[in-house]
Order: sequence, then C-alpha cells, then structure tokens
Amino acid sequence: MHSFPFYLQLGFEHISNLGGYDHILFLIALCAVYRIEQWRNILILVTAFTIGHSVTLALVSLGAFSIPSSIIKFLIPTTIFLTAIHNVISSGLTKKSVKMVRNYVMALFFGFIHGMDFSNYFKALLFGDSSITVPLLGFNLGIELGQLLVVTLIIVVSFLFLNVVKVKHREWNVFISGAAAGMSLISMLENKLW
Repeated sequence: MHSFPFYLQLGFEHISNLGGYDHILFLIALCAVYRIEQWRNILILVTAFTIGHSVTLALVSLGAFSIPSSIIKFLIPTTIFLTAIHNVISSGLTKKSVKMVRNYVMALFFGFIHGMDFSNYFKALLFGDSSITVPLLGFNLGIELGQLLVVTLIIVVSFLFLNVVKVKHREWNVFISGAAAGMSLISMLENKLW
C-alpha cells in the first residue's frame, strides 16, 4: 500500500498537469465571471466542485456505479461549454444570492461528472490496496491543493487584465468564456457519442 504523501502528490499532479487541461479549462470558465474582490464566491464554487468530484470518486471507487469513459470524455467538455455559455448569457438582473446558488449547484453537479474521470485514474492506482480511505483522502486533498494553485493563478491573471491593463469586466468574461467554449466544443466533437 502506498503512503498518504504518495496519493497527495498524485492528486496534485493529476489536476495541475497541463496534459489534462480539461479540468483546468473548467476552473478557468468557472472563475471568468468573478473579480478578485469576490474571492469568497470563487472559493465556495471550487469547494462545491471538489465536493462533487470527491463524492463521485468515492462512489465509483467503492463500485457503487460505473459509467463508460467514452461518455465521460464527452460530458466533461460539455460541462465546460455549458459553464462558458452560462457566463455570457447569465442575466445581470438576477439577484446575486440567486445567481450564487445557481452557480453553486452547477459547480457541484459538474463536479460529479469530473469526478467520474478522476475515478478511472484513481481506480487504477488502487490495484491491490485493501482500504481506500487513506488513498481517497490523499488524492482528494492533492486535487484540492492543485485546484487552489490553478485558481490563484487565474485570479492573478484576471486581476492584472482587469486592474492594470484596464480591460472591462464584461469583455474579459466574454473573451475567456468564448475561448473556453471554443476549446470545449472542439473536444466535444473529438469525443462525440454519435
């Protein structure tokens, strides 16, 4: 059995690996509508995403259900596309509390989907281990640390463009969300189910 630091490092590397850019792209799309002053909202959304993928990771690892990876490979870019489109068309007239609850539910639900992709990788690591508690905790904490690093970088870049370069927030959101939507659409077409 591998140690807790082993799984912590693997979780961190899994989320921060540029080869698995889809999770990073989701975080970018998730954060595109927020300013640095709204860091609490960002933290809440990333935590919702973490809760979602942690629950799915545990359930799949315990054998509660399984979904073919071909479906997951299509659904993940779909979550990015929907998040990006939501960012652009979301009404500014909606109450902030209602919008935050809607975004929280969306991040939680999409976290369930992303957790299914993590689970395929994680199950392969567990081969021969008798208990999943330590590996699951280490892997999830590693993913969370990786996400916090990615989100911090996103916030810093956003701050620079919004406050130093003086890009308008709406233009920033449309540009970042549009780029994320375009990249995810390509991935959806590459992984289409039809």
